[in-house]
Amino acid sequence: MRKLFLVALIFGFSSSIQAQKFSKEVIDSMYTIVQHTKEKLSKPSKIKLMAVGDIMMGTNFPDNSYLPPQGKGPFDDVNHILTQADILFGNLEGTLTDEGENAKRCSDPSKCYSFRSPESYGKYLEETGFDVMSIANNHIGDFGEIGIKNTSKTLEKHNIAYAGVFAQPYTIFEKNGITYGFCAFAPNKDCVKIHNLTNAKKIVSELKEKADIVIVSFHGGAEGLKHTHVTRKTERFYGEDRGNVYLFAHTMIDAGADVVLGHGPHVSRAFEVYKNKFIAYSLGNFCTYSRFNLTGIKGYAPIAEVDIDLEGNFVKGMLHSAKQIDEVYPFMDEKKRALKEIKKLTEEDFPESKLIFEEDGSFTQKKEY
Repeated sequence: MRKLFLVALIFGFSSSIQAQKFSKEVIDSMYTIVQHTKEKLSKPSKIKLMAVGDIMMGTNFPDNSYLPPQGKGPFDDVNHILTQADILFGNLEGTLTDEGENAKRCSDPSKCYSFRSPESYGKYLEETGFDVMSIANNHIGDFGEIGIKNTSKTLEKHNIAYAGVFAQPYTIFEKNGITYGFCAFAPNKDCVKIHNLTNAKKIVSELKEKADIVIVSFHGGAEGLKHTHVTRKTERFYGEDRGNVYLFAHTMIDAGADVVLGHGPHVSRAFEVYKNKFIAYSLGNFCTYSRFNLTGIKGYAPIAEVDIDLEGNFVKGMLHSAKQIDEVYPFMDEKKRALKEIKKLTEEDFPESKLIFEEDGSFTQKKEY
């Protein structure tokens, strides 16, 4: 009898331990599920990315006559659009620095296009909500190493991610529970090179391992009214190799990029969707106060709004048409000239993308069944 009691006691004690162990495993499992659910719920179901082209808000070189009058912000007339973005991108065409000597050789300073915006102008970018900017272009080195350094410090001060120079070829940042990887390329001496596809693929592949969404920017292609089309070949301008932007964009997406955003030609170019990923081949000029030729199509200032899912795939888009005229900051264009231009170029250059543009600026990809 005593032996049976001991056996029962041991069995009961053992069952109690198993029960406690089981309960802990269940609790740990439930906790993990709850944490994953909370993380999933904290992320948006899609991302509204907005992108614009070249930004140079005014320059005090060669003198202060190229600065705008005080009292009006650069983005005042377009902020009602830009502030709707989850992620807002632009190309900083020039420097944000209060010091540095002109690094270009110019016999006549009035004809030397070097851009030095005051560091205080960084506040305009932050107030509008720019999250990330390319500094890979032919003007980031206008005021030498100190200009690049101060531009970087100014962007950091205003919590704006950036990339494209040797000291910062790429960056990773987080917003609304989503991690973004960003890198930028250009053909210019101070920048990570658009021509080196091997290096560019390596950067994108590494970002893909660390980030949820990878955004690539390039400054490339020939400039001006005669160069609105994507040739799918290497483009040269003033004897300089400006890259094969078609090959570059496709190679970046093949390597893992989710969005590719181009600028540099100072005119708008076509949109494309390749492997369900969005490409803008040139977003033209956007906010370029003085010292820029803004006649005709050079004054079109498109705002590309693209919805992507959490895998980086294109869902739908909206093209907002803004415009510039000389020494006037961008404003919305009721005639929607940027929309008409990009619609035409997209249909001509990339009919295989099957992008359909509506009169209101929305665009979607026609599905094949």
